[in-house]
Amino acid sequence: MTDAPLPSAPAHRQRALWRWQVPLGVALLSVVLSLGGDTLRELARYERGELLAGDVWRLVTAHLVHLGMGHTILNVSALAILVWLFDEILDNVEWAVVMLASALSIDAGLYWFASDVDWYVGLSGVLHGVMIAGSLKLLAARAPIGMLLLLLTLGKLAWEQWGGPVPYSELTAGGPVVVEAHLFGAIGGVAGIALLMLVRRALRRSL
Repeated sequence: MTDAPLPSAPAHRQRALWRWQVPLGVALLSVVLSLGGDTLRELARYERGELLAGDVWRLVTAHLVHLGMGHTILNVSALAILVWLFDEILDNVEWAVVMLASALSIDAGLYWFASDVDWYVGLSGVLHGVMIAGSLKLLAARAPIGMLLLLLTLGKLAWEQWGGPVPYSELTAGGPVVVEAHLFGAIGGVAGIALLMLVRRALRRSL
């Protein structure tokens, strides 16, 4: 019996690009929308009053627009790091479900539990959801780094809830940091990855 041939480099790159389609798409949209300046940002951001008036698209677009190009580059760079960390852990479906669950969790959390937040922009809350989800997948795979990443993320969330934004984060982002969005995004990440695991377990049992 002969060993199966190793995949060629082009085939490996093609599979990698498939795994990265969702984060690549989000990164590109974020950069393109940032070119729209203040006018587009105000039209797309989470804004409580405008949501009440029926601007439901803001529930999605708020996470793709930023305070400025510097804020965009910061979040897109963080997204690239997560792609590198979770390259073999999160597949394309998981990226999509976790990011969507995190975004919707932020929207619901801000709307129902942080009514003093009038507006919000940025991908950072969704990134916290991805970090939590990826860490849990690593833990499920018995990878020690999963616990380290999980503890670091939980520690950061705890700091923000009791001590406010991490030092220099507002300076780096170029504006106020809505730490509630990070917490709600993390909750969405847990919900998204847990739902996927349950569905896949149920499908395996049914086969």
